[in-house]
Amino acid sequence: MTVRNLDGQMLAEMVLLGANHLKNNAQTIDALNVFPVPDGDTGTNMNLSMSSGAEEVKHVNQNHAGVVSTALAKGLLMGARGNSGVILSQLFRGFSKAVEQRETVTTKEFASALQRGVETAYKAVMKPVEGTILTVAKDTAEEAVKCAETEADFIPFFENVVSSAKTSLRHTPELLPVLKEVGVVDSGGQGLLTIYEGMLSSLKGTPLPEDDTEVTMNEMVNAEHHKLAQDFMKTEDIEFGYCTEFMVKFEEDKLDETPYSDDDFRQQLSTLGDSLLVVSDEELVKVHIHAEHPGDALTMGQQYGSLINMKIENMREQHTSLVGEKKSTTPVEKTKSQYGIVTVSMGEGLKALFESLGATVVIQGGQTMNPSTQDISDAITEAHAHKVIILPNNKNIIMAAEQAAELAEEDAVVVPSKTIPQGMSALLGFNPELELLENFEEMKSLLNEVKTGQITYAVRDTSLDGMTIEKGQFMGIQDGAIKSTQKDKISAAKELLSSMIDEEEDEIITILRGEEATDDEVSQLETYLEENYEDLEVEIHEGGQPIYSYIFSIE
Repeated sequence: MTVRNLDGQMLAEMVLLGANHLKNNAQTIDALNVFPVPDGDTGTNMNLSMSSGAEEVKHVNQNHAGVVSTALAKGLLMGARGNSGVILSQLFRGFSKAVEQRETVTTKEFASALQRGVETAYKAVMKPVEGTILTVAKDTAEEAVKCAETEADFIPFFENVVSSAKTSLRHTPELLPVLKEVGVVDSGGQGLLTIYEGMLSSLKGTPLPEDDTEVTMNEMVNAEHHKLAQDFMKTEDIEFGYCTEFMVKFEEDKLDETPYSDDDFRQQLSTLGDSLLVVSDEELVKVHIHAEHPGDALTMGQQYGSLINMKIENMREQHTSLVGEKKSTTPVEKTKSQYGIVTVSMGEGLKALFESLGATVVIQGGQTMNPSTQDISDAITEAHAHKVIILPNNKNIIMAAEQAAELAEEDAVVVPSKTIPQGMSALLGFNPELELLENFEEMKSLLNEVKTGQITYAVRDTSLDGMTIEKGQFMGIQDGAIKSTQKDKISAAKELLSSMIDEEEDEIITILRGEEATDDEVSQLETYLEENYEDLEVEIHEGGQPIYSYIFSIE
């Protein structure tokens, strides 16, 4: 069989089989992740992204290659999850732009479209890294252009595409040293090759087997993204009923009488409630606290200056309303707020904490389930504000967030927070009186003011950064780098903390308890910190996050 012109139906079948092949191999691709933490990562992200594109293609009822490619690009864009999913969406976005007007496509046009996709993807990444999916896409497109000069039949042409992708993938460890150290190829590149293999199988008429045990994308999304923080507690369990936020603008005459100290102010406020966060600079201090008598907190603040940007919310009233109080059935048009803040976290405790810090919408997501561009777009709409600030809190969500911001009708910016502590630090720097870009710069500047530590476990044996790590061992990770590995969780935590804490500079550590943390473990950590870092103030919050038993924020 010879195929010289690829029509819409053939392209659609290639896309669907490519997506299905990727779905069947998602777990295998996940296993290639260099970092041995138990997250869904590349295979899962690419699968969910490509599945979204495939769903759009299924609805096309025209035998037009351009229409099919446009539908694929649209579905991928809105379903993109994680860096790998976003890059994949950009590859096919550029591809679709090249062929959108063409009813059928030749091998030369297809090769040119692959090249256009590579150019689009590279522009979307601020600092492209070679040895990744980008390299595999680039090398494959270059070889496709050469092949198309002499090959007009799609089957041998696409055999060349797959062969070139395999060759490039095998070369990725030579370009990215960490891959060579661990002994794997790039997982994103493997995902792209898997899609191409499915496409070739479609062209040749050898369909790949279906895996009926795989849950659908909608089932996966619904299972992870529709948990409500208010359901985990009763209204009467709220000990400190008022979420209190305010800023104090320092005044020289008051400071002369009562010199300001972060430590002293925190100590004073700590007697009034919990969820206390204090951050200051030369001009002002911002406070967040859950208090039963918020007026006392405001009075304490006034000893240093004048109060600005005060907000006090009755959390008991909010909780009662959310869990089922009768609401008016008359639709009311809600006035748009000036600002809305969208943030991402996983765990009911973290969700509640971000909301208490002022987040308008908290998307449940992170490790194992990165929110898609569509999820973030929906959250921007839900924020119902003229200006929206997005805090991804995970490096794999930043690109999807940036795509959502570009698509938004509202003015939206992404503060590129990579961890939960960075997101909390940035949120405390938000000032509703500043313009959007001023807030962006201020919040971004705070990202590096906090150190992040995480305790999790290895899902397989590996060797990384000079460390031999065995499956099941606990790892201490600081800002993306493994610092400790032990069979005992608390031993790993102590080793990590000793490497993170600078006794001369650090003043406060916040411990976010994961869903697997125990009271005995927390007590051991408190004792360790008290005995070894007596000047360090320790705060503990219930995070409820999966995968990471503890998240440490040190500043």
